[in-house]
Amino acid sequence: MTTLPISWIDLVLAGALVLANGAASVWLGLGLGRRLVVAAVRTVVQLLVLGLVLHWVFETDGPVFVVLILLAMSVLAGFEAVRRTTRRVRGLLPGSMAVMTLSSILVLLYGLRAVVGVEPWWAPRYAIPILGMILGNALNGVSLGLETVLEGFDRERRKIEVLLAHGATRSEASRDVVRRAVRTGTIPIVNSMAAAGLVSIPGMMTGQILSGEPPLSAARYQIFILFCIASAVALGTVGVVLVAARLVFDERERLRPERILRVGPERDG
Repeated sequence: MTTLPISWIDLVLAGALVLANGAASVWLGLGLGRRLVVAAVRTVVQLLVLGLVLHWVFETDGPVFVVLILLAMSVLAGFEAVRRTTRRVRGLLPGSMAVMTLSSILVLLYGLRAVVGVEPWWAPRYAIPILGMILGNALNGVSLGLETVLEGFDRERRKIEVLLAHGATRSEASRDVVRRAVRTGTIPIVNSMAAAGLVSIPGMMTGQILSGEPPLSAARYQIFILFCIASAVALGTVGVVLVAARLVFDERERLRPERILRVGPERDG
């Protein structure tokens, strides 16, 4: 069994579905027209470029280009996680990139070597798609955690300052805010795992079934992917939230709410 091919004409027909969404946005006055068009164009361009790059990488021999792509994907995920928030703090971007890269690469290497046993470990047909699925979910969790923790410090500054004045350490005063942020960041993947197989058929399993893989084998791969994603989301969210929590305090453990900068949400056209 082979996957049925999709032609350029087929993609144009699929694009009509996006046009229908745009028509609904105009009719209801949702103001999502420009964002929808930009997202659709980015989807087409980015995925086609990715397809061309992966086709070339799959034909090459050696880990150099694969490692460079893995690092680039991780760094961009860290950047995107920060870009999605409406609050920023100086120093957060490099911290987010470092945490996302370290956590996702560690989970990927463990999954490829200890679980699947891929040889060589950098085999691009395994490493790149699996990391992409890990990062796609991890950046959502990280961005939610960041938004929640910075909003929490902004909103609860007086409570935190009172705790500090009564002798609490930085960690003790910010504990509730950090816990709430980590919980918020991990809820989506927990919900996805709870709904997998009942409400939805996740992407990895769907792709393997479409390519002719036996359903039970596809299910095992999907379980493996979900466990990797859950681990990366937890590690990334905890790491980046702790980085953000550290940056809003100075070296004398004083809360510095003025370091939290508000960034207005994107305007819709």
